[in-house]
Amino acid sequence: MEKKKALEAIQEMPESFDLEVLIERLIFIEKVEKGLEQVKEGKVISHEQLKTLAQQW
Repeated sequence: MEKKKALEAIQEMPESFDLEVLIERLIFIEKVEKGLEQVKEGKVISHEQLKTLAQQW
């Protein structure tokens, strides 16, 4: 995660907030960024492939 993204997340928080809420938000942002990167790299599976995998469990 870039420092800029973390600072933006902090700026969007209210004046008073729980640190846990900020940490959860930063983790969420990081996971979304990672997911978008995986999409760009073609590291995705179709809905049908997922259903097949789930049935194998």
